[in-house]
This record gives sequence, C-alpha cells and structure tokens, in this order.
Amino acid sequence: MFSPPADALQQRAHDDAVAHGLAGYIDPYSGLFVMTASGLRRQGACCGRGCRHCPWPPEEQRRAGRPGA
Repeated sequence: MFSPPADALQQRAHDDAVAHGLAGYIDPYSGLFVMTASGLRRQGACCGRGCRHCPWPPEEQRRAGRPGA
C-alpha cells in the first residue's frame, strides 16, 4: 500500500520518534504504526511498498518495485 507524504503533524511524530531512537510511531490520524526513516534504513534495503518515510533514493525504490516511483 502506497503511503502519501507526511503532513506537519505526522512529520512531527516522525521526528520525535527519531529523536528518541524509535523504529516507528503511531500515526496521529489512523492509529497505525508507521516506520521511521531510520527504522527503515536499519532493514538494509528498500522493500518497495511505498513507505511514507522511505530513506532510499528513487532509483533504489524503483528497483524494489515501489508504486509510482
């Protein structure tokens, strides 16, 4: 499932989680767990699922099959 870019509230939750060394945070709207960029990077490669905070460059995202990349 492709995730749209974060809005200001979601980005603040992401930044707080990163500052505390967490792998993710609870989305303030949906209540779902969302991986942080640092948490995704620890996995070692792009999964291609369209993660909101994907830290990988566009060419890596395309290689992994990210939708819309």
